[in-house]
Amino acid sequence: MSSYEYIPQNERSLDEIRSGILIEKNPESLKLIFSLVDLTTLNTDDTASKVKTMCEKMNDFPCQFPGYPMVGAICVYPLLVPVVNENLIVNQVNIASVAAGFPSSQTFPEVKEMESRAAVEAGANEIDIVISAGKFLENELDYVSAEIRQIKKAIGHAKLKVILETGLLPYPSAIYRASMVSMESGADFIKTSTGKIQPAATPEAVLVMCHAIKDFMEKTGRKVGIKPAGGISTADHALEYVSIVKGILGEEWLDPGLFRIGASRLANNLLSEIISMETGKPQEIAYF
Repeated sequence: MSSYEYIPQNERSLDEIRSGILIEKNPESLKLIFSLVDLTTLNTDDTASKVKTMCEKMNDFPCQFPGYPMVGAICVYPLLVPVVNENLIVNQVNIASVAAGFPSSQTFPEVKEMESRAAVEAGANEIDIVISAGKFLENELDYVSAEIRQIKKAIGHAKLKVILETGLLPYPSAIYRASMVSMESGADFIKTSTGKIQPAATPEAVLVMCHAIKDFMEKTGRKVGIKPAGGISTADHALEYVSIVKGILGEEWLDPGLFRIGASRLANNLLSEIISMETGKPQEIAYF
């Protein structure tokens, strides 16, 4: 395990990023954000009927909103992956599943591996797991790394998003180290939060994670994606994260292959703002 330490040097701060207009708020930028959304439902009372309806609306989306991009993925619990797989017709939208003892990650590594593999076998091509935060906080980095590697191997070609649960990590150096351990161990994306613990996504955490991704790419040549998630519900809030990613990682990361936003309410709010801007009349869209 490499000993990565977070030592800020000539880094762009949040204040610098906020002072420059990196992303203007207009219909084009909001449509870009829409394409980055992982449309998510992770509630205890989720049902097959609810998820089927979500898929049907996604299938009909190109007819209802011609010229709009599709979202990056639909994200559900493992038990509901078959429902998405059977009902989602549009092939531009990925099928994501939380797994591996989500949201607490407090179960046996063998169970995590089995659940992740089963979600892929059921049709998921993206798996979101939570880092073993307790082990990480006790500095058992080899354990954390081995578990991520084991799950990555189990899911084959599916993308692995590793949730750091940054609200539990006390310092920027801990967020940086968790990012590096996850990327070294095979993460295709690093993600802030489950949304079940507060604080969830914060600009400060995403800034550190972006610097870690940049450092990791410079050391290894491998590009890793980033996913802020938890509490991101407005266009203005999402634009701040897009500005951070663009400011640190560049235009190349403004693509669903390297950037996602986990959200349940953001999609409708983006549609409302886009249509309001395009028509000049306030609109409230509740499509999803």
